[in-house]
Amino acid sequence: MAEGLNRVILIGNLGTDPELKYTQNGQAVLRLRLATTESYLNRAGERQQRTDWHTVIIWGKRGEALNNILSKGRPICAEGRIQYRQWDDKDGNKRNSTEIVATNIVLLGGRRDSGPPSDMAAEGSAPPAADEFGDDDIPF
Repeated sequence: MAEGLNRVILIGNLGTDPELKYTQNGQAVLRLRLATTESYLNRAGERQQRTDWHTVIIWGKRGEALNNILSKGRPICAEGRIQYRQWDDKDGNKRNSTEIVATNIVLLGGRRDSGPPSDMAAEGSAPPAADEFGDDDIPF
């Protein structure tokens, strides 16, 4: 029997600064709002744009590290899986949420020092060496 595949890749710009929170167990959760814009021609031949907004979630130490690097307007590529959640709010109303749980974030547009793009790769990949950062880039 074949297994399914839940994979999404989004390229866009951050619409807000990241929001870092912690679960009751102390696990870091970084929430990003990512805007993807599509440009197309309508039937009249006029150029149109449509922007979709996505919630991207990054867990753990990667989320904590990215919180120090990312800011509103930054172009990124987010790779991960789609997760749907449903719950009842405090008033008993049904609520739905669609999120991208990211396993890979690639910083696009180069670093602030005009170097090559940085890559915060999936678990098991080594982070950039310490000498690749400037003094202002080190989060501690």
